[in-house]
Amino acid sequence: MPDEESTQIIGKDVLDVIASQSRGQKRKACLIIIAGNNVGMIYSLDQNELIIGRGEETEIRVLHEAVSRKHARVFRQSNQNQTFWIQDLGSTNGTFCNGERVTEKILNDGDKIMIGTTTILKFSFQDSLEKKFQEHIFESAVRDGLTKCFNKKYFEEHLDTEFRFAARHGYQLSLLMFDIDHFKKINDTHGHPAGDYMLKTMSRLIAEMIRNEDIFARYGGEEFVVIIRETDKQAAFLMAEHLRVAVENYRFEFGGVVIPLTISLGIATYKDGEPSSTQALLEKADFYLYRAKQSGRNRVEKEHE
Repeated sequence: MPDEESTQIIGKDVLDVIASQSRGQKRKACLIIIAGNNVGMIYSLDQNELIIGRGEETEIRVLHEAVSRKHARVFRQSNQNQTFWIQDLGSTNGTFCNGERVTEKILNDGDKIMIGTTTILKFSFQDSLEKKFQEHIFESAVRDGLTKCFNKKYFEEHLDTEFRFAARHGYQLSLLMFDIDHFKKINDTHGHPAGDYMLKTMSRLIAEMIRNEDIFARYGGEEFVVIIRETDKQAAFLMAEHLRVAVENYRFEFGGVVIPLTISLGIATYKDGEPSSTQALLEKADFYLYRAKQSGRNRVEKEHE
């Protein structure tokens, strides 16, 4: 159930309702990340097997150099069986349960599984209301309240992880940075409620167009970023142009008034050790965003080959 800090966030009355409604509900197994990236994220163990590792084919993907492609699995024998096991899949650095390195072990409620050197998952049985509460807390911590895309803190943590992963494995990594053209004028002319509507609607449009594995976040004010995994600058440019055209052609209407909206975008791509840091990657994306705005706005700018 929720901890003391969570109680302060949502109030005792709400927790009392959750507790009363939870009584008698069937509790289901799940894994909750309690250390590492995505702290608070919850995974339901509805299937008979769940793979943890850094490979794309895994159900829980942990991008860290100490994690094997297929590191470990949590499994049960059948849908009717609520006994779950943790099994190491021959990982390089091992799988640990409650501090002890294991090859295979039955999991008990509350057991803590360590994958690599930073990620810890807690095995737990929760009912649907407890699970919903946990998901709400996670979403509140990582999402921007207005636009519902990821917040700056989440972006910065994941950019660092993605950058180190790309550097270690020789992948390219592209960063797209954009902001809304003349957004202050929209607020001044139509009011802040209209500005909020434009931010929310544009964010929903962008979120529906990008890939599931990409990370879309609000960087600040009317400025946004997208981390595009394993993508070169030309493919990133095509994606950015696709987003730009979609926003320009979308009918934004607030209070019976159609409000035109465009965005300017800058692209930076990590390749073969350059840029040398996440800060340098951010600065390069910001530079090309500035160039797009200086060149007339409603355009995409990137480094030439």
